[in-house]
Amino acid sequence: MSAGSLEKACAVEKQAASAQSEPEASLGTEAAADTRINVPHIPFVEHLGIVTEMSANGESRLRYTPQPEHLNSFNVVHGGVCMTLLDVTLAASARCLEPNMGVVTIEMKTSFMQPAQGTLTGKGRLIHRTATMAFTEGTLYNEAGKPCVHATGTFKFVRKLAVGSKKAQELHLPKEMDQVISTD
Repeated sequence: MSAGSLEKACAVEKQAASAQSEPEASLGTEAAADTRINVPHIPFVEHLGIVTEMSANGESRLRYTPQPEHLNSFNVVHGGVCMTLLDVTLAASARCLEPNMGVVTIEMKTSFMQPAQGTLTGKGRLIHRTATMAFTEGTLYNEAGKPCVHATGTFKFVRKLAVGSKKAQELHLPKEMDQVISTD
C-alpha cells in the first residue's frame, strides 16, 4: 500500500470512528465513494429518499429525512418507514463483505424506544456470519444523537440474479389450488 493510500485509508477510518460518536457527521464525497461497497439500486429505498453514506467492513450508516407523507397520525415517522430504514441498514452491513452476493431478510426484531422525528441516521453492524447467514444489529438515531429504534436481523446470502429478458419460472399448481394461493 502506498503512503498516499495509507493516509487516505486512515482518514476514512478516522471519519467513520468520529461518525459513530456523532450521528450527524457525514463523509466527504471522495471518502464516501471508497466506503460504499455493494450498494444495490433499490427503487423503493430511493423513493423514500434513504441515502447510504457508508457500507464497508461489516458496518453501515444510512441517512433519511422524512417527508410529510411518511408520518403517522402522531406526526412522527411511521413505524413501517423506521423498519424499512433499519432493514436496509442491517442488510448493508451484511452485504458489504460479499461483493458478488445479495442478502434477503430472514428475520427482524424491532424495538421502538421513543418517537422518531427529524432526520434519522441508521447505523448497522455485522455481529456474526456463517457461510450462508449474517446476524446483524442496528439503531436509528435522531438529530440529537438519541436512539429511537433498535433492531436485530438475520439475513441469508444469495447469488445476485441476472436482470434482463428472462422470465421467472411459472408456478404450476393443480387446478383445485388455483383459487387457494393469493399473490397480493
